[in-house]
Order: sequence, then structure tokens, then C-alpha cells
Amino acid sequence: MTAGLILDTLTIHLGNRPLVSLSARIAPGAVLTVMGPSGIGKSTILAAITGTLAPGFRCRGRIVLNGRDLAGLPPQDRHVGILFQDHLLFPHLSVGGNLSFGLPPGTPDRKAAIAQALAEIGMDGFAGRDPATLSGGQKARVALMRMLLSEPQALLLDEPFSGLDADLRGQMRDMVFERARARNLPVVLVTHDAEDARAAGGEVMSLG
Repeated sequence: MTAGLILDTLTIHLGNRPLVSLSARIAPGAVLTVMGPSGIGKSTILAAITGTLAPGFRCRGRIVLNGRDLAGLPPQDRHVGILFQDHLLFPHLSVGGNLSFGLPPGTPDRKAAIAQALAEIGMDGFAGRDPATLSGGQKARVALMRMLLSEPQALLLDEPFSGLDADLRGQMRDMVFERARARNLPVVLVTHDAEDARAAGGEVMSLG
């Protein structure tokens, strides 16, 4: 089995028009940063990996995660986590409820797992809080931990730091990349910000 994420001659078409083409191998714990202006196709690459391409797009080539070809698999069976600029917490669930949503079925002590997850991100005692009462940085931390609790085998980052102020942006970069490395996750970051690329380290690929 080849560990990591392999994009083997991945080509995405919109109708008959080639939109983006790339090949890359992202080792466990490494980051590939894809840069380029808005509309160039960065987020479309992530949609191809997660299996959520919109109608009208076609994908060719192979996407292989830890030796498993993802072609034809529904999104929930790909074991790929993704973070967006918008944190997308469920407004009808508490912070603990949002984290519980990420836990795998059959987790023996969900309450303890949630408490441990909150402690890891410096938010002890927040389980009962309404997400609407959280700061932007707190929402980002909860979204990150909810995704990590689902035990993904790869992490995709769709400009998740761009909505944060400068201090929080640096803190969240450190938190995301440290936890990805600790879990040995291959990471694909799409951004137009050179500071994000520098913080990520690793290979940088420019589109357009």
C-alpha cells in the first residue's frame, strides 16, 4: 500500500473545456499548497477529491488515498476531511452536539470524547454553549476538531484562515498544521495568500 494522497494526472473539465490539470503525491504529514487567483479551479480540485463535483464538471485521472482508488466512491466513504472559510457549524446543535456529529458510530463514551476534544483546543466547559455565542476563532477550532473526530485519512483546506484577523489566523494555521502532522494526514491547502503557503511548508503549486 502506498501511504498518502496521490493525484495521478488529474484533469477536470467544465463541459468540453479543460479547467485544471495536475499530478502530485502528498506524503503522510506533508502539505501541498495550490495557489492561484479566484475562479482558476482551486476549490474544484478539492471537490474532485471529496466526490462533490457539481453537475457539468468531469474528472479524469486517478485519486488514490492510502492505496485506495476513490473513483466512484460516495463522499461519505472517502474518509476525507475538509475545512472551509465558513465554519458551517450546525446552528440547532450545541458545541458538544456539533462535536458529537463528528464522532464515529459506536464511540463508547461520547461525553468523555467530547470533553477530551474540547480540552485539546482550549475550550473546556463549552459543550453546552450555543455556537452563535462563540467568537470566530472558537468556531474555527470547533469546526477543526469536529472534522478530526471523524478520523479522516486526508485533510483538505479551502481558504479556512481567510476570514480571521491576523493574530487568530496565525494561531489557527499553527493548530491545523500541528494536528495534521500529529495524525500523519496528507494535506491539500488551496489559497491565494502567500503567508498561508509559507506557514504550511512543503510543495507549492501555482495555477494560472
